[in-house]
Amino acid sequence: MMLKSWTSVLLVAVCCQALWAVGPDRGPATRYLTQDGAWCWFSDPRAVFYHGLHRRTYGGWITSKGDVQVFAYDHQTGQIQIRTIHQALEVDDHDNPAVLILPDGRIAVFYTRHGGKEMFMAVTTGPEDITSWQPVRVLPFRPDRFGICYSNPVMLAGQRNRIYLFWRGLDYKPTFSWSDDFGQTWADQRQLITSTGARPYLKVSTDGSRTIHLAFTDGHPRDEPTNSIYYMAYKDGVFCKADGTFIADINGLPIDRRSADVVYDGQKDKVRAWVWDVAVDVKGRPVIVYARLPSETDHRYHYAWWDGRAWQDIELCKAGRWFPQTPEGQPEREPHYSGGLVLDHEEPSVVYLSRQVPDGNGRFQIERYRIEGGLVQQQSIIAADPGIDHVRPFVVRGHQEGGPTVLWLCIQRYRHYTDYLASVGMAFMDQPR
Repeated sequence: MMLKSWTSVLLVAVCCQALWAVGPDRGPATRYLTQDGAWCWFSDPRAVFYHGLHRRTYGGWITSKGDVQVFAYDHQTGQIQIRTIHQALEVDDHDNPAVLILPDGRIAVFYTRHGGKEMFMAVTTGPEDITSWQPVRVLPFRPDRFGICYSNPVMLAGQRNRIYLFWRGLDYKPTFSWSDDFGQTWADQRQLITSTGARPYLKVSTDGSRTIHLAFTDGHPRDEPTNSIYYMAYKDGVFCKADGTFIADINGLPIDRRSADVVYDGQKDKVRAWVWDVAVDVKGRPVIVYARLPSETDHRYHYAWWDGRAWQDIELCKAGRWFPQTPEGQPEREPHYSGGLVLDHEEPSVVYLSRQVPDGNGRFQIERYRIEGGLVQQQSIIAADPGIDHVRPFVVRGHQEGGPTVLWLCIQRYRHYTDYLASVGMAFMDQPR
């Protein structure tokens, strides 16, 4: 069932939590947006800040019952509003919505099932108001036998607010389209990357003006023992490397992944990797964070950046093993699921990460790192609990004082991406300006 009437949603929501609940006290303390929400890390942005008539952070998640929900956090009142826009879509944490704020202040979200047949788009009826939505639309992308998964919308102001949407689609590869009328019509879908027979994983970022930054892999680390990390940028119809070297134009797709910058070469080191985030610094230079996986029980977090001449790379820390709670007597089905790490896109020298506490209790905690001059200069703990795993952090895009800076999952149960229950924690790191 898709978007429900406000009355029926209200009845559901009241059973679970207050629709307008008093939010957290301001300050760098952990509070909760919801007691039931989860996400993967390949559909972004998961949350964004917008200043219009109000100062609010908007985002979303998928619940343990498979409901797609959107939230609004008001920076002035501290109130939290939650709206179910698609009930019982699918119990799968790959299905979380990605959020895009349109120029008139309306909130658009995009989401899919895990390998499903449809890309969904929902838009609020009015600006800055998640209580009223237009009917959910199915976008005109015809999947092949591999289906559709993930959603990554970006808007380029320098191209008259053209919306680009990236997902995993054709031939199990990154695929994209664009719209020049705020999602009413879409260009034909195009396969972005070609690789081996595997499925490249893609992370997307933008400067919001003319450039899109893309970081991706050969495939899944389960299938690719030398899974590498690549980078390229898209600007004005041309794909290029970090130094501006031409790769292909929009008519030269798909692009062989080895034609892009090789940020980390797994074939050389014989250690597989998985990408986690890409952003751009104040000089317009890309920054990437990813995990190297020497073994299934030894995950290492890395920070890579383009210095204007070459790619540089440092290890941030040892991150432990996978975080899913493996049923006793069974092999772990997702041993490459690290706790996760993410860049602060407003200040990419800052990284938030989840790593297994090296003191013997095996729990995962959220930490904040600052990198300067190729060295870790600051390290602090944001969330730690001997009884809970804190994983998959996400930094709110455009975050500002009075609202959450970083969100993450507080795991109550996670046996698999189809069997989970988590709360969404948040911390307030921005100081008054």
